[in-house]
Amino acid sequence: MWLTGISGAGKSTIASAIAASLHETGRTVLPVDGDELRGGLSSDLSFTAADRLENMRRAAEVAHLASKSGLVTVVSLISPSAQGRQMVRELVRHGRFAMVYVKTPIEVAESRDVKGLYKKARAGLIANFTGIGSDYEAPRDSEIVIDTTTTSPTAAAELVATYLRGKGWVG
Repeated sequence: MWLTGISGAGKSTIASAIAASLHETGRTVLPVDGDELRGGLSSDLSFTAADRLENMRRAAEVAHLASKSGLVTVVSLISPSAQGRQMVRELVRHGRFAMVYVKTPIEVAESRDVKGLYKKARAGLIANFTGIGSDYEAPRDSEIVIDTTTTSPTAAAELVATYLRGKGWVG
């Protein structure tokens, strides 16, 4: 599962709920979080368009390897460009891939911003911040769309689990 959406949309919260739900069914889940990647594997990357694509490529490679090993992988990454999301689909080659668009209006995401990132971006302290200095291309090809203004993280996790069971990917 690849969760995309702007900062503050709720991707990581929903990913955690999905992981907990699947863990209860005995599945081993590897959460891959964008912030954690940026603190380690992708710490050498900036937020330019090219570096964002490389960050997505690295996350997709990790997800692909983990999935080949039998793990359910839940990636939560802004993934702002359609080009990058298409690259991810191609990298995760074995077909067990679903894009989840965590849809949230920027005003709502900004109101949830506990890290103060939107405030810093609006003050010009963060360059290339998605939604402020850099565009977010909403996906048109998501298998699942979750509107976090009307759907709780628990309900979102259930939507994803229902999708996975319907595909036969989990029991």
